[in-house]
Amino acid sequence: MKRSFLTKLTGMAVAVSFLAAATACSSQDASSNADSQGNAPTSSEIDNEAGTIKVSMGRQTLQNVTFPDGDTYEDNAYIRMAEKKLNIDITDEFEANGDDYDRQVSLALSAGDIPDMMKVGTLDEVQELYENDLIADLTGVYEEYASDYLKAVYDSYDGRAMDNVTFDGMMMALPGTNTDSGPSIVWIRSDWMEQLGVKLDEDQDGCITIEDVETVAKEFMEKNPENAENVVGVAFAPWLTNGDPDGTFSMNSIAYALGAFPKTWMEKDGKVTYGSTSEEMKQALAVASGWFQEGILDPQVGTRTWDDITALLANGQCGITFGTWHIPDWLLNNVYALNGNATFEAYALADANGKVNCKHNNATAGYIVVSKDFEHPETAIQIANLFYDELVNSKELLEEYPEVASYVANGVDGSSRPFNIEVNSYTSLLDDYADLERCLSGEITVEEVRTSEQRSNATSISAYLEGNGDATGWSKYHSRSKGVELIQSLTENDLFSWLTPVFPQTTPTMETNLANLEKLEEETFIKIVTGDIDVESGFEQFVADWNKQGGEQILNEIAEQLQ
Repeated sequence: MKRSFLTKLTGMAVAVSFLAAATACSSQDASSNADSQGNAPTSSEIDNEAGTIKVSMGRQTLQNVTFPDGDTYEDNAYIRMAEKKLNIDITDEFEANGDDYDRQVSLALSAGDIPDMMKVGTLDEVQELYENDLIADLTGVYEEYASDYLKAVYDSYDGRAMDNVTFDGMMMALPGTNTDSGPSIVWIRSDWMEQLGVKLDEDQDGCITIEDVETVAKEFMEKNPENAENVVGVAFAPWLTNGDPDGTFSMNSIAYALGAFPKTWMEKDGKVTYGSTSEEMKQALAVASGWFQEGILDPQVGTRTWDDITALLANGQCGITFGTWHIPDWLLNNVYALNGNATFEAYALADANGKVNCKHNNATAGYIVVSKDFEHPETAIQIANLFYDELVNSKELLEEYPEVASYVANGVDGSSRPFNIEVNSYTSLLDDYADLERCLSGEITVEEVRTSEQRSNATSISAYLEGNGDATGWSKYHSRSKGVELIQSLTENDLFSWLTPVFPQTTPTMETNLANLEKLEEETFIKIVTGDIDVESGFEQFVADWNKQGGEQILNEIAEQLQ
C-alpha cells in the first residue's frame, strides 16, 4: 500500500488542519457556529440541572511528576478547571503507576466494580470489560456531545482509531491517538562531511541508499575528523531491530529499504506473516553481517549498551546513527554538549525504486472507559472536548485560567489532566511544522503561532540561527527544521510507501511463548551478524525453530481473529 506520510492534507485531514487554524483564536467562536447547526455546546455552556456530578476515576500516574506546591493528581489546575467548567467533582478511587496501575485495573475488573471512568492500557482489557458487561456504550453520547473539532481529529485516522474501540457496532471506549512518526532517520555529522568534502543527496530529495551509508562510514573511519581512538562506522543496539518503525539505534531502516518489516505482524498474499521471518529480513542481516566483516559495523555489536553508543557519538568516535526525528532533543544534544561545532543532516534510506518504506503505528494508545452504571457518560465526552479541543485552540481559555496557562508554559506533565491519553490529529506533526516554518520565514509573528510549544520552539530556533542560541536552540533546529522537514519533504514528493500492519489482540500462544520467541530472534540475529552462524543456514534454522516453538500457532490464532 502506497500512502503519503500523515496522509496528504486532503479530505478530512485538510478539514482537521484548516479547522485548527480557524479555531486558533477562539474555539468558543467555532462552537457558537456549531450550536447553530445543532451540535454539542462548549464546556462553558454546560449547566447540569441535577447539580454537581460526582465522578470517580482510576488514575494512571507517573513517577516524579513535579506539581506546584500543594497540587496533586487529584487536585491541580487542570482538575480544578474541569470541575468548574463542567460542574463536576472528581475524586480518584485509585492512583498508581506502571505495573501497579495495571494490577489495580485487574482487581477492579475481577471484582466487577470499576470507577466511573478509568484509563486502560490495552484493547485486550477493553475487550474483557466489554465481554463482562462493565462499560458503557458511548456511541450515542459521542455523536451528540463531541465537538466538531474532536470528531475531525478522530476522523483524520481514516477510521483506524474508531475501528479499534468498536465492538459489535458500538463505541466502547474513548481512544487515545497514536500518530505516525516516520522511519528511523539516518543522522550524519554534516560538519564532518563539509570538512572532508563528502557529497551526498545530489538531487536533494532527502533520500540516500544503503551503499551511501557504507561509503560515508568508511570515509569517516579512514579520515577520523576528530582524531578519536577506536573509531566506529555504525553502531547498533544489541536487539538490532525494533517493533517501532522509528526505532533508535536499530537497523530498521536497512531492513525497510530491502522490503523487510522486522517484529511486525502483517498480511502478505492473503496470509498472516511475521516480518522477521521473511526472505527480505535475511537479506538485511546479510548486509549487516557484511558490514561487520568489513569492520564498518561496531566490533562490539551485541554488547554495547544504549549509553555506550551515545558515548561513541558524543566522543567523536562515530558520526552516523539511526533514530527518530526528535533524537536531537534528548540524545544528539550530548554530541553538541562536547563539541559546539557539531551539526547533523537528516536523510531517509530509500529502496531500489527510490521509495522510503515505512509502516503505520497502531492508531490508538490508551483508552478511557466509562462504567455502565455511571448515569452521566456524556461527561467523558465533555472532558475530552475541554482538554483536546478548547485547551488546544482557545487562547481565551488560558486567559480565563492563568494557573492552567502556567501549567502549559512550564510543561507540567499531561498525565495530570483528568485523562492520561493524547488526542491529536493524524496530521498534527506536520501541521505544527508548517506553523513553525511560517514563523521562521517571517510570514507570521511568534505571537501568532498556534501552540505554546511551537512558540517556544520558534523563539529558540530563531536565536540559534542568529548566532545567539544555546543547546535548546541547536536541538530544536535539528529536530524540527531538519527531522520534521525531511518528513514533510518526503510527504510532499510522494516518496513514502506505507504498510498497514496487523495489530492483533494477545493470543493464548503469545501469552505462553512470545517472550521466548523474541529471545530466540534477538540471540539468533546477533549470531548471524557477527558471523557466529552462517547467514543462509542460520536464518533457515531460525525460521524453522520460530515456527516450531509457537510462531506458526500464533499466526494461525491471529488469522482466526481476523476472520
